Parts: sequence; structure tokens; C-alpha cells
Amino acid sequence: MKSDAIEELYPLSPAQQGMLFHSLYAPESGVYVFQVITTLEGDVDLAAFLKAWQEILDRHAILRTAFVWENLDSPLQVVCRRATLPVTEHDWRGVSNREQHERMQNFLSADRRQGFDLAKAPLMRLASIRLGEQRYRFCWTSHHLLLDGWSTSQVFSEIFACYQALRRHQKPQLARVRPYRDYIAWLLQQDLSAAESFWRQTLAGFSAPTPLGVDRPAADLLDANDYGEDQLTLNAELSAALQQIGRQQQLTLNTMVQGAWALLLSRYSGERDVVFGATVSGRPGELPGVEAMVGPFINTLPVRVKVPREQPVAAWLRDLQQQQVEMRQYEYSPLVDVQGWSDVPRGVPLFESLLVFENYPRAGLSTAQQRSAGAKNADVQSVEMTNYPLTVVVAPGEQVSLQMMYDRRRLERPRVCRMLGHLERLLEAIVADVEQEVRQVTMLPDEERTELLTRWTSDELRPCPMQCLHELFEARARENPEAVALVLNDTRLSYGELNERANQLAHHLRDLGVGPEVLVGLCCEESFEMVIGLLGILKAGGAYLPIDPTYPASRLSFLLQDSRVEVVLTQQHLAELLPADCRLVLLDSDADEIAKQSKTDLASGATPDNLAYVIYTSGSTGQPKGVLVTHANVLRLFEVTHSSFRFKREDCWTLFHSCAFDFSVWELWGALLYGGRLVIVPYWVTRSPSAFYELLLSERVTVLNQTPSAFRQLMAVDETRVARDELALRYIIFGGEALELASLKGWFARHGDARPLLVNMYGITETTVHVTYRALSAADANSGRGSAIGQPLADLEIYLLDQELEPVPEGVVGEMYVGGAGVARGYLHREELTAERFVVHPFSRSGGERLYRSGDLARYAGGELEYAGRVDQQVKVRGFRIELGEIEAALDRHEAVREVVVLAREDEQTKDKRLVAYIVANGEVSSSELREYLRGQLPEYMIPAAFVMLEALPLTANGKVDRRALPAPEQGRSELEAEYEPPRNEVEERLAQIWSEVLKAERVGINDNFFELGGD
Repeated sequence: MKSDAIEELYPLSPAQQGMLFHSLYAPESGVYVFQVITTLEGDVDLAAFLKAWQEILDRHAILRTAFVWENLDSPLQVVCRRATLPVTEHDWRGVSNREQHERMQNFLSADRRQGFDLAKAPLMRLASIRLGEQRYRFCWTSHHLLLDGWSTSQVFSEIFACYQALRRHQKPQLARVRPYRDYIAWLLQQDLSAAESFWRQTLAGFSAPTPLGVDRPAADLLDANDYGEDQLTLNAELSAALQQIGRQQQLTLNTMVQGAWALLLSRYSGERDVVFGATVSGRPGELPGVEAMVGPFINTLPVRVKVPREQPVAAWLRDLQQQQVEMRQYEYSPLVDVQGWSDVPRGVPLFESLLVFENYPRAGLSTAQQRSAGAKNADVQSVEMTNYPLTVVVAPGEQVSLQMMYDRRRLERPRVCRMLGHLERLLEAIVADVEQEVRQVTMLPDEERTELLTRWTSDELRPCPMQCLHELFEARARENPEAVALVLNDTRLSYGELNERANQLAHHLRDLGVGPEVLVGLCCEESFEMVIGLLGILKAGGAYLPIDPTYPASRLSFLLQDSRVEVVLTQQHLAELLPADCRLVLLDSDADEIAKQSKTDLASGATPDNLAYVIYTSGSTGQPKGVLVTHANVLRLFEVTHSSFRFKREDCWTLFHSCAFDFSVWELWGALLYGGRLVIVPYWVTRSPSAFYELLLSERVTVLNQTPSAFRQLMAVDETRVARDELALRYIIFGGEALELASLKGWFARHGDARPLLVNMYGITETTVHVTYRALSAADANSGRGSAIGQPLADLEIYLLDQELEPVPEGVVGEMYVGGAGVARGYLHREELTAERFVVHPFSRSGGERLYRSGDLARYAGGELEYAGRVDQQVKVRGFRIELGEIEAALDRHEAVREVVVLAREDEQTKDKRLVAYIVANGEVSSSELREYLRGQLPEYMIPAAFVMLEALPLTANGKVDRRALPAPEQGRSELEAEYEPPRNEVEERLAQIWSEVLKAERVGINDNFFELGGD
């Protein structure tokens, strides 16, 4: 640009700096491109109208401004002495209304994507579209670098004032206004030290943006860069009530809307400390004439809101309003600086949502202006996009308007529409009672709340079990005493023999005082004695406490002390593991003594409501606790699943899992209650996938129960087999840990959908093994979804609730609460913990019922449940909240990945957390290949810093991944050294050269984790 063509040069405002960055970062996104669409009907003087636009362009220096940044320390705005408004004219007369509408939508979309060359003025253009003989539509497109909403309305009014004069062949008479440079000069005089102190104090301790809570899963992210828009208009009654409450409580409408939005974010995200962005006018009162100045004064700043529980709404909103008053004296603060003063890491946005309160007149024409313009009708619409995933625009008036503009790559329209409805409901609730406590403000409409609470509940009365577990086993033994009950290696034990030996033990235990509600320890290796001991305890009327002999001594000691058992059944070679003060019954050494007892069934005295077993589970509370499960809890599990599985006496099951893991309850009784055959799997076979596979073949196993981790290793063996039809399996049932559907692709590719049927069953020890049921198919494995767990068993209820025990909406993650017939009694000798986890059922119709608070997270998706991790397993890395399961699911979809676990580990040197992926591969695959693959699947912050290749994942005794046994990544070798990525273009070559000089390194690679763009 020639120097004589330049009128002025000066710096950018903070808002302009942010908009320039985002516009350059995504030039074709249409971000910060603003469109005003005006329709005029009547006697339109097109020549005068176009001349009026040029007059206004000549009048305001900001409208003749371009921007330069290359080879400069800081960008500058350049005012050109002269700029001509680009005008395009279209004639759509003779085209149907429908086609005109389609053309208009296509035109607006293409016009936004066209963007602007920010180095060339003017950054605005006008399109004139003739729709009829006396009907025109005009699209004024400009960049927000030039104007904010207030200025846009002002310029629009000036254009029509000028047009009115030109139509009458008069010279327009407009009052002089101060140029935008005066505002820049004022900004440069401000001392940021006080602002820094304010913002540091305001944002102290806040280190990650508040999630929206309804994002698309990473696997579903769209490639298209497009924005959607939806709007809701509050009825006149609610709009008036908001104004009235505002006057009564001395609250602005803006404050009430901000409070409602903070509540919505809190309910959606599950957090009580939320931050969102808000626009401020940015027009300093001490600058004379600022109200009439034209330019982008508006600024975007964070609003931090702590959402209390007990505080009355009115008092909370007054505090929020006072907070906004205090912020006003610092509303000139550059957002990029505010970001730097916060604890949120560089390159991570402070907020994901922006709230815009339009406290200025929207561009439009009064009736008098329409008459002066010679127009019979004039309407004005505007379209704009920001760089935020979600922007909420609130327009006050007789009917308040709520508009949401959203990035369709991140959000789906149904969820955004639902969010609009929830915002409206929150405003209704605030108006209804401003003195209620904040926690009482309802977000869900009554109809939606009722549907969520009754989705998986049933009024159907199911008969209670009339017998105990051992009594049903005895019936099977009477029906078919010669049938094989147990198999161990080459030895078989019939139902008759098993029943007699268990009876002998039961009589012996009865002599020792065992009866109903008496707990007896059972510490045995995988053997006939273990099953005999278990049955003998139940037949004596007692309940069994399984103790895994592979547990560390400290764990064994804790279980025996905490449970207070007086009698422990064990084997001779395990006796030394147990404390000397226990009464030991040695099932092998004492066999002769026990064999003297009667072989006949005895009346146990137990009822279905009596205790059947206690299994200790670590969970997330740190200290193991014993779960109290009754006969009825277990029996109803098999009754309610019978219609789905139709288990029968011809079935062969494996007892693969330790009796101290509740999956074994399903395996053991699944065989013995139906007269089936139970193959006891020796410990060494459970640790050898190939040996276990041979066992499945040789014993013709029909029902296999596996944790996903164990099954992945079994799949690896299956893939080495040439024949595909040797297995006799009818069912493969998953439980114990989250199942990533993509991990099953290889199995379905080899075996198809028909047989065996694969079933995912989410379960909890405290609700008796299984809670939900979901049959799986090849389509599921290829769907890209996470862990679909289906629907609850028919006699169970599941509620997804927030922190206030209120249901969460569709798509929002909530904690799972389980009710119904499977809920256990509670925890052994832990009344306080029982009351904390087994809570009073808040939605019970009959009273006295309880819900188990699981600590597991899920969302409603497509009519079923989708597992979303643990309350205590969400991690925060570099300021981002991350669900590790989402990264694991993405890696699982890579064809070379057989098994994967992702952890957030603390670096021993820096003490910072970093993501580490542990991979068991199908073949050769490099870290760089996996990293590049993930870049197409996940945001950069979710890509692991290190990849550790393993031959197999370590498993616990229960067949779950032993995360504590995963090795730390190799120390002393940085990722950049391990994964050198050369510069890819001229800019990166220059960056690499600079860093090479700074670091005095021979070469510096360009890794997207290394260089991060910061600033708003």
C-alpha cells in the first residue's frame, strides 16, 4: 500500500487482536464474519441507496481500515484515505419463492466462507438481490474487526438517514463523531497492573474450561466446518415477570440470565465452579462522546460463578451482579492477558461458551424511517459466528429472545434445542421463587423429568424366590444324580457325589455352630474342595466369605479381622497363610473326619432373605469393604435373565474367575442351578490364553464369561487357528470392566454375528453381579461408539442423577444409581458407609426402598446407556479434563492395536502429569504411526505423550487389567528425541532454526505437542 494512500496507522484493541488471530487461524471458517440481511418493498431508489452506503464508508475511518501483521512485532490497523464499497447485483425475478429461499441460503453460506482479505480495505461488501418489481433484499457483510453490535446498529441508522436525504436530493446532515483512534489512544494510557491483580484474584484456582457436557463423542466429530443456529422466544408473561422480579430485587435481566446460564453449565458439567465468557460494551464512561463512536469496542471476558447449594437465589444473584459491577472498571483488559493471569495453561481456552447480552438497539427501521425510505415493508436479520463452540445471544424486549449458535462439529441440534428449553425452564423457576435455595431451582420440564424417572421402572410385581441357592442345587441333584457337575483336569464329580460330600461338610459345620447369618471363611485354590466347601456352608445355613489365597498377607489379615469370621475352610498347604487364632477346617486333611457325617440333606434353617455370601471389593473408597448379598439377590438374577439366555443342563460353563470376584457367582450358579457342567479352570490355565483355548475346545464349553482384558488375549489365540468352527460356544458374556466395542472387530470378522452370541453385561458387586444387558453385533464393533451397556435387567431400575439427585437430560453424563431386587443389604460392619452408598430412594412410590450409588458415570444415548467412566477416574492434564476411556476407544479402532490401556502418570522429573498409552499390537506399529492416527481422531491435548509397547497387559487375579503393574515409560529419553518430526514447511523450518539456536541443539523437530499457539 502506497504511503500517500494511508490516512493513519495505530495499534489494535485487545478485542481486535483476538479476532485477528482466530480469523487468520481459520480463514475459511466464516468466524467473525457478520451479515445483516435487509428486505425492502416499495418505491426503492437503488442508486440513492447504494450511494448512501458509500457516504457512510467515507464518513467513518474505521470502515476504511485494513490490517497488517507480517514482519511486525505487533499487528497494526491501517486507515485508507479512500475505499470503495464492493457491490454485487443479482436479479432473481421470475424465480419461485422456494427457489429464492434456497438460493439465499446457499448465497449466505458461500458469502461467509468467502471471508475477507484482511490486508485490503474495506472489510465489508454489499449484495443487492432483486426478488420482484418492488422487492429487494440486501446482504451487508462485514468483519467484526470493524464493528460491534452497537456500532452496527448505529451505522445502519446513519445509512438510512443518508438514504432519506439523498432520495430528496438533499445533502445528508449527520453530526460529527469522534474517530476510533481516540479510543485506542485511551486504551494505551491504561495501567494493567490493577487489572492483573483483579483477574488473578478472580480466577485463582481455576485451571480448566468448564465442559459443555453434551459434546459429540470424539469418534463422531464431523469434518465439516459449519455452524448451526436455533432460537427460542420467551412468552410475554415470562418476559414481563423477569422484568418485574428484576425491579423488585434490583437485578438486571443480564444478571438473571447469567445466573441461569451458570446453573445450566453446572448441571450439565457436574461442577459447582463454572466459567463462561461474556461480552461487555467496552465503552469507557470517562471518554467523552464514546456512545456515538463507531468501531469494535465490545470485549469478551470470563465470568466465574460459584454455584452454591443452600444460598437463596436472590442473594446469590445479587452477589453475581456486584461481581459484574467490580469487573466493569477492568473491562478493557485484553482477554489474552487475562488468560495469562489465570491458572489455565497457555493454549487452552478459558471457556467453551460465550453469553452475549444485546443491550443495544438491533439494526432495524422504525415505521417513520420506513415511510421516509419509501418502503412499504422492511425487515432486518443478522447472521454471525464466533470462534467458540457455543454462543448464547440474549435479546431483551417485550418477548425476550434466546438464540444459540453452535459448532456442528462439536454439538448436535437436538441437544442444543434441549439446552434452550432447559435455559427457559431455569428462568421460569427463578421467577417462580427467588427465595428458594439454588439447589432447588429446577431445570427439567415436568414432562421430561417424568419420562427420565420412569424410563426404566416397572410397576410389575415379580414373585420373590421361595427357595435358597443350595435347595435348588439339591433339586438338580435329585433329578439327575449321575450327571457330571464338576470337572477338574481329568477328574469328574457327579451331582449326587457333590451333594453328598457337601452334606457331610454341612453336618460338620452345624456341629461347629454354623447357621443362618453366620459367616464362614473359604480359602481354597481352584479345586473340588472349594465348591464342596461353598455348598457345605450354605447347606449348614451359613454364608461364605471367599478369600483368595494369592492375596498378600496384609490383605488376608485385614479380611479376617474385618469380617470377624470364627471358622475358615481351607486346605492343608494353605493353613500357614492364615492367622493362628482362626478355627480352621482342613477340607483335605480333615476329609476322613468329615466323611463320618451323614450324607443326607439337612434343613438349613435359612430363607431366601438370609445372607448367602460376602465378597470384599476395593471400589474407590480405598479400604476394602464386604458386600452383603442374600440368596434372593442371586436367585432373582437368574430368573430375570432366563428369557434372554435359556440356560440348560446341556450347557458347559467354566469357573474361570476367583471366587473372591463376584463374576464367579454368575459362573458357578449358572451351571449348578440348571444342572449344567462346571469346568474348574486351574490358576495356571487362566494365565495361559493358549491353554485356556484348548480347554474350551476339549470340554466343549458353551457359556464363556470373560472380562474384556482376558478376552482380548483369547482372541489373539483364536486368530492363530486355521479352523473357525471348532468352538462349541453359545454365549460369550462380558463383565467386570468397560468393554470397548471396537476391540471385537477381529472376532466378528472371523466368526460373524450368528454364533456365539456376544453379550455385554455391566455389573456391580453391590447390586449382585449384573445390572444391564446388551447383545452385540459386528455393526456395533464398527460403529465407532464407546462402551454401550444397553438397558437394565427387568427387575432393576437405573437413574442417571446429578449432585442434587435430580435426573440428567439425554446426552448429559450423570452418576448411575441402581435400585430394585438386586440391591444388596449393604456393607459388613460399615453402617456409615452403607448409609452413604445405599441411599434412600428419592423417587420410591412405596417408601423404604434404597438406591445404590455406584460411582459409575453414563449417559442416555439412542435409547440405551453408554458407559462414561468413573467419578474418580476423570483426569486433568495440562488444564484439560480427559476421560481416559475415550483415548482407549480411539486407539482400539486402529487395526494394529490388539489391547490398550491409557494412564495419566506423573513425570518423575517434572512432576507434571502426562498421558501414557500401553499397547499390545497385532504386528509392527510405531509410536509415530499411532500418534498420527490419533491426530485424525482426537484433539491434540488427548494424544498420549508416550507409547509403551508390551507383549501382554498384566492382569489381576480377577482377570482385570492390573494398572499398578504397568511399567513407567523409559526415563531419560524425551518424546522429541524418540519421535523426531522434521519441519514440514518454510514457517516450521524457521521456527526449528530459532529453537535450535536458543537450545543450542543440533536439530529440533516440530511436534504439535511442542509448539502451542496461545491467546484469544
